Amino acid sequence: MQELLKSISIKVNEKIYLKDPDSSELGRNIVNQSIAMIHEMGLESFTFKKLASHLNTTESTIYRYFENKHKLLLYLMSWYWGWLEYELVLSTVNIGNPEEKLSISIDIICDPLKSNIEHEHISLQQLYEIVIEESPKIFLTKDVDAENAYGFFSNHKRIHDRLIQNIMEINQHFKASKTLASVILDTANQQRFLCMHFPNLTDIQKNNYRLSLFLSDMVLNTIQIGK
Repeated sequence: MQELLKSISIKVNEKIYLKDPDSSELGRNIVNQSIAMIHEMGLESFTFKKLASHLNTTESTIYRYFENKHKLLLYLMSWYWGWLEYELVLSTVNIGNPEEKLSISIDIICDPLKSNIEHEHISLQQLYEIVIEESPKIFLTKDVDAENAYGFFSNHKRIHDRLIQNIMEINQHFKASKTLASVILDTANQQRFLCMHFPNLTDIQKNNYRLSLFLSDMVLNTIQIGK
């Protein structure tokens, strides 16, 4: 699995970018360097002018690939979700027990880097930390409904749908599968954020308590109660 994911090509909605960054060395460098810079300084301080300076190119060149840094962040998040979906599929494809499958999926969502997988062009460690820090910002905009209609969040939705299907395999009568799937995805990132910035608000880091164990127990017990 590691070799397959190392060089895998992730499909991102073509309406997010103006020119596919994966189509050229410069485009890949734009993505790689933007990850490093956003990871270091945050989205607010990051600008295309600073990115162009680091790449020794012009600001207008960056704009040939992305309309603005919001679209660039959308690209990074969509790429991450696409990569995460591949990891989920490959890790659960031969798992017949639906409860075991859901537990494995939750474990991967909570700790996607535990397998020590590396990618040829993307720093997964830095990208994952950007997901934790910055991903809510792509939803909290006035344009979110239009972007949703364009399919910008389709990679995220596929993970959500996969969780729903898994939940229904455990309990076909469970009436809150969509909500529970959202709780899994949102809680995994939110608790990591709290560990990094508000450790007094979570038990996950304290006493080395594993997030995936807590979330799996909560989710599976909730599904069982609904039977």
